[in-house]
Amino acid sequence: MVRPAQTARSERTRDALRRAALVRFLAQGVEDTSAEQIAADAGVSLRTFYRHFTSKHDLLFADYDAGLAWFRAALQDRLPGESIIESVQSAIDASPYDPDAVAQIAALRAKELDPGRIVRHTRQVEAEFADAIVDQLSKNSTPTTADERLRAIVTARCIAAAVFGAMELWMVGEDRSLTELGRLCRTALQSLREGIIVD
Repeated sequence: MVRPAQTARSERTRDALRRAALVRFLAQGVEDTSAEQIAADAGVSLRTFYRHFTSKHDLLFADYDAGLAWFRAALQDRLPGESIIESVQSAIDASPYDPDAVAQIAALRAKELDPGRIVRHTRQVEAEFADAIVDQLSKNSTPTTADERLRAIVTARCIAAAVFGAMELWMVGEDRSLTELGRLCRTALQSLREGIIVD
């Protein structure tokens, strides 16, 4: 069993590696940066680097992974009985991330990686995001029948699709500020509140 102190230390190490990688990637590019340099800049051994990440390219997705842990925690802090869309919106609005770093890592990812790899990883993160929403829905009211479970899954996936649709638009748009990402997410979630157009 992992003790809380170990978990906190592990997260600090991952954060140090993320920060060191971003600085190196921006200064000299991804391909000219080695895992050894990132580990040294973060003050850890190469072995420790590989304990947390399988490659330097995984660091281009570290913001997603950190964001999922943060999103789950932010959702758990929401009040029972609050609408799930309000809970998701509040969790997104409370993002603790540095706007410049988020925009820079998104630009690096688009520049350095094959679009297929980005899409695959984004879909995986979107599915995990939906799972976090299902967990939140289950916390408020445990689904007991197959139909109730299906409603929770469909609701969660629709919300996740709306948020990730907003994120995709943000990644290719001119304005890559977190303010714009927040606005797009609010617009996407508002469209769910208003109902899906079926013609």
